[in-house]
Amino acid sequence: MLVMLVRHAQAGELDPERWPDDRLRPLTNPGRAAHARVSRALARLDLEPALVLSSPWVRAMQTAEIMIEELGLDSDQVGCEALTVEPNLQAFQECLADVDPDASVALVGHSPFLEDLASVLVTGAPSRMAIDFPKSGVMGIEMDRVDAGAGTLRFFLRPKQMERFRRRKR
Repeated sequence: MLVMLVRHAQAGELDPERWPDDRLRPLTNPGRAAHARVSRALARLDLEPALVLSSPWVRAMQTAEIMIEELGLDSDQVGCEALTVEPNLQAFQECLADVDPDASVALVGHSPFLEDLASVLVTGAPSRMAIDFPKSGVMGIEMDRVDAGAGTLRFFLRPKQMERFRRRKR
C-alpha cells in the first residue's frame, strides 16, 4: 500500500472572532489555487490515490475535495478522526482496515500530526524524523502492513518542487 500523507493547503489566519472553533477555519483562495496545482502535478507523476481520507476539519476536507476534483477521482473523501489528533496507530489502522493493500490512499491532515505519523510509520517512534512538512506537501510511504516502523519513505514533494511538473504533458 502506498500511503500519501498530504498536509492541508494554506488556511485563513487564526482569528477567534471569525472562527471561534479552529476546526472551522477554511482555505484561502491562494491556498486553493496552490493545492489545485499540486494535485495536477501529482497526476502528471502518476501519483493518483484510489481513496482520499481526510481529517474532518474544514481546511483538510476542502483540500481533499480539491484533490478529488483535480485528479478526476471517482472516490468520495472519507472523514477519519484519527487524522486530527496525536498519532494513534490503532485508530489509524482502523481508518485503513478496509483499504485494498495494493491500493494507494491519500491522507489529508495537519501539522504536527503528519510529521509524527510519518516518523511512527517509518522509524517506529513519533520524534525520530525531523520533518518540515509544508502546506500542500505530499509524502509517500510504502507499507506491506500498517504498523510502526513498517513503512519505507518513497518520496517527499514540496509544492515548489512540483511546480516544474505543472507544465509537462502526459
